[in-house]
Amino acid sequence: MLFVGEYRHTLDAKNRIFIPAKLREDLGEHFYITRQMNEACLGVYTRDEIDSISEKISKLPDSKVSKLRKFFFSQMLDAYPDSNGRIGLPPALIEHAHIDKTAVIVGVGNHVEIWSEELWAKESESEDMEEIRGLLATIGL
Repeated sequence: MLFVGEYRHTLDAKNRIFIPAKLREDLGEHFYITRQMNEACLGVYTRDEIDSISEKISKLPDSKVSKLRKFFFSQMLDAYPDSNGRIGLPPALIEHAHIDKTAVIVGVGNHVEIWSEELWAKESESEDMEEIRGLLATIGL
């Protein structure tokens, strides 16, 4: 499954966000939303991807992954879009991603990310094209 594209949507008064139909189609009727570990955004994952991540984590020694498990799974949202394609985001996830009103939903290959509009703009502006070109060259592109 390949998630692509960039979409802007506004949180409504009940902190619900619309997940675009194309992304919902690929995510399925049931998916997961959690805090990204390395960025101030949210990760949206299919059940298969969460199962794969969970399996990788379970192979690590318990003494090394306790904090990782707590961070990744404790505030994970078991998401089922309503009939209008919306998901209610809990305050902890909104706070983690610094979402004020408008969010940017982006496909990033094997998952989807939800960013605050402001942080997405900063992320996009800080792209280092030389670094990206170098990484592409390492995989023959």
